[in-house]
Amino acid sequence: MNQKDTRKETLEFNKLQKRLRRNVGNAIIDYSMIEENDVVMACISGGKDSFAMLDILLNLQKAAPVQFDVVAVNLDQKQPGFPEHVLPQYFESLNIPYYIVDKDTYSVVKEKIPEGKTTCGLCSRLRRGTLYSFAEKIGATKIALGHHLDDIVETLFLNMFHGSRMKAMPPKLRSDDGRNIVIRPLTYCREKDLIKYAEHKAFPIIPCNLCGSQENLQRQAIKAMLMEWDKKTPGRVESIFKSLQNVSPSQLADKSLFDFIDLPLARDGDRGEYAYSEAVVSATNIDESMFIDVTNV
Repeated sequence: MNQKDTRKETLEFNKLQKRLRRNVGNAIIDYSMIEENDVVMACISGGKDSFAMLDILLNLQKAAPVQFDVVAVNLDQKQPGFPEHVLPQYFESLNIPYYIVDKDTYSVVKEKIPEGKTTCGLCSRLRRGTLYSFAEKIGATKIALGHHLDDIVETLFLNMFHGSRMKAMPPKLRSDDGRNIVIRPLTYCREKDLIKYAEHKAFPIIPCNLCGSQENLQRQAIKAMLMEWDKKTPGRVESIFKSLQNVSPSQLADKSLFDFIDLPLARDGDRGEYAYSEAVVSATNIDESMFIDVTNV
């Protein structure tokens, strides 16, 4: 690579890094993800997303308007062949506090889920329970996960297509028992940006043979659909995400979110003008004397 190409690559990476840091910073501000004296437990799986999240959080920590601590936590699920030395070495190189938590969820998942079936659901529940309890144990006030914008949109369609629900991943979530708060600092970040960032940073990526690499998952089909949309209509995925921030319950059909039953007419007083409201009747078989006044009904 010549000097000109090197300068161009450096410039492009600087733009990428600035964009990702800005996106994370905006998400943190918009949803009050991190507050004064928070202890943020950054959950590091060994994948590109969690590595990027940790890297960006540590950089933002230096200039943040609030003081907060970051503790890296990896849940060792005892997958065969998992390189146990990689993450401790990486954390040591950053000189940050960390924990490696041992919990053999791998065996439980393999025992309970038949070969070829999706393991994500059970794996996620087991992992969540362990992380929730450990966060309390170490006094962490926030649990940071590495889900990004694409994950959120994929989850929306996954629930719509296979669960008949309009449900995604919230940027910030309080656990059902109220004892933990989960944050997703990468909420505004695109996966394609995180891929480039991880490649440039050369993070020691550890592949997962339980969930992410299972090509038969329903999520993979949705991911492929979104990638196709990205190619044909750039900006569509971002627009779908923004729709999650602009929900109009009265324009949907969920009776628990909007009262469709108690919708009385309100024709008292003068009405405002409707656009193109005046019309000329050219033909009718209705006698106007039969019109009913429902103003006070």
